[in-house]
Amino acid sequence: MKVFITGGGGFLGYRLALRLLERKTLAGPDGKPETISQIKLFDADFPPNPDPRLKCVKGDIADADVVEAALDRDTASIFHLAAVVSAHAEAEFDVGYQVNLDGTRNLLEASRDLDAPPRLVFASSLAVFGGKLPAVVDDSVTPTPQTSYGTQKVIGEYLVGDYSRKGMIDGRSLRLPTIVVRPGKPNLASTSFASGMFREPLNGMVCEVPVEDSIEMWILSPGKVLDDFIHAHDLPASAWGTNRAVTLPGITFSVKEGAEALRRIAGDEVAGRVMFKPVERINNMVRTFPARFRTDRGTAMGFRADADIGGIIKDYIAAEGIKL
Repeated sequence: MKVFITGGGGFLGYRLALRLLERKTLAGPDGKPETISQIKLFDADFPPNPDPRLKCVKGDIADADVVEAALDRDTASIFHLAAVVSAHAEAEFDVGYQVNLDGTRNLLEASRDLDAPPRLVFASSLAVFGGKLPAVVDDSVTPTPQTSYGTQKVIGEYLVGDYSRKGMIDGRSLRLPTIVVRPGKPNLASTSFASGMFREPLNGMVCEVPVEDSIEMWILSPGKVLDDFIHAHDLPASAWGTNRAVTLPGITFSVKEGAEALRRIAGDEVAGRVMFKPVERINNMVRTFPARFRTDRGTAMGFRADADIGGIIKDYIAAEGIKL
């Protein structure tokens, strides 16, 4: 089985590839495990010295010819993670649409020419929701995004659903919570601070949090979201039916609660490096993102959330080998 990961040089894409190398198999068309023979990563850049078992192809997802050339005809499984993140897509309107919408369409069109319809997992976002929302968002709420990024993601969901309906792919879209804690450097996402407020203080640096401490968020750990990508892939098409998009289970935490949890776990000196300095543009954008969900469908399908923010912080400390 050949696997293709867009955004494969990024945080989640590269870690997904490493997880698949460990796992060695994915479900084939008949649902039975098949041995992974190749994992190809497609991205504009990659980590230094990537694992030699991975095939890395540099390219622009917005270039249809490049995407078509990179995708082997016998590819069986695709994970589409490539994207321009929220604040970047909002600030650079044309770039957001070229990557997040045109890039998705390019990948779907290239998938039509494969030897058999591939299973395709699309990384969508909670940013598809916006506007006036109930206190708790459930599976009956219609997405009404209030950002360009959210709009691009919900269009991607509809495209994945339509190409699946036509039998061109076997698609599945996951509406990801904010992923916490991301290692490495901050990115241009409007919610990047949700990782930075833990990562930077634990690494001896100050983090200026650009939102009020009353802000709440729906979050999921990196480990759980990798589990969810693989679980989504291995579910049979019958588990999805005509609705190919699902909101993933997560947990709600306020930014203030996150800072308090960091203090309990790492102490006053570390927690004192968290500085709240709201930036109106980011604060107002994040306030439009819903923070409380009822994810009955996702839970029934076997997706799982973390227990609490404390556990997420402790897992990050252990994974990064941080000494307190």
